Formats: sequence, structure tokens, C-alpha cells
Amino acid sequence: MNFVLLLGVLVLPALICADEEIDQKLLQCLVCRATIEEVENVLNKIDPSHQVEVGNYRLDATGNILKKKVSKRSSEVHISEILDNICDKLDDYVRATYKSNGRLTVLRLMTPEGQMNPEISNVDIIQDGDLNKSLKYYCQEIVDEYEDPMIELFQKAGSDVVNDICTRETSICTDELPPEDEEEESQDTERDEL
Repeated sequence: MNFVLLLGVLVLPALICADEEIDQKLLQCLVCRATIEEVENVLNKIDPSHQVEVGNYRLDATGNILKKKVSKRSSEVHISEILDNICDKLDDYVRATYKSNGRLTVLRLMTPEGQMNPEISNVDIIQDGDLNKSLKYYCQEIVDEYEDPMIELFQKAGSDVVNDICTRETSICTDELPPEDEEEESQDTERDEL
């Protein structure tokens, strides 16, 4: 009961109505970035030494099926399976604006460790009629349209996959995410509070 009361006192004042116009292009960009980060989180949890057999079902000169072992992290089949289910993770996200600058964001409510996201106190949550189902819809739309290039880029495992996919490959985002943008946002917020 106390938790519900505390949650009500902390979260309800932070809710703002979705009557304000939200830039749909920016929202799609934020969803793309959140989706790619979620895929990276799943892939990073896989032991790099875990190998899977892949083959093309062709026979060599002696009649044996040609197969090879690759890291599970770079397996096309495994990445495709992750992409098939990744949009469900966006059920844990909300739209919000930063109190410090009014910038739109898509924010995960709970950390992967199961704690309340500490950024919640820095944002105003946007309450909308669809209960943020559009986030999942945008995610699914992006995955359906760009699954093949996403798989290729995740197989290459570059260091800038978010920008590679969301900006360079798909043009969903018009600007590139600077390195460690989240840390900069936290530092900006801390400066605003001082």
C-alpha cells in the first residue's frame, strides 16, 4: 500500500498529457535506437565462446554436408530469432520529456536488474491513450522492413551499430547519436539541478 502511495506521489505529478504534438519522425528514431540497444543487450549476454553449427546444405566432393561453426552471437538464425521477439521489450518503455530541456525520449521504466530506472525523476512521462502500444508498433515496423540489413550489421558487430542501422542504413534518424549520449544527458541534468 505504501509503495502504491509513494508511486502515486512521485509519478502522477510527472505525467503530462499526450495532447501536445509529438514529432512522429523523432519518436520513430528513438524507438529504433531503443530497439537496437535492446538487441545489443541480448547479444552481449551471450558467451562469446558459444559456437553453433551453420551450413548451407550443399555437399562437398565426398558427399558430406558443408558445415562450419560460428559464434552464436553472429549466427544469422539466432539474430533473426532475437529480432522476432525484441519488440515485446518495448512494452516496458514510456514516452517522456526531460524536465531540463523538454526533449522527447523513450525511457525504460525498469532497469535490466529489476530496479526503477533512476532517470524517471528527470522526466515527465507522457500519458497517452494507446498505453504506448505505438512504441511496439514502430519497433515491429522497423524490424519487418529492415531485418536483413540489421542482421548483416549485427553479424559484423561494429562499435556503432545504433548509428549504422538507425541513421546510415535506414535514414530513420536524421542525426547521429554522439558517443555515450546517455552519459551526456545525465551530466546535463546534473548541471541543471545544481
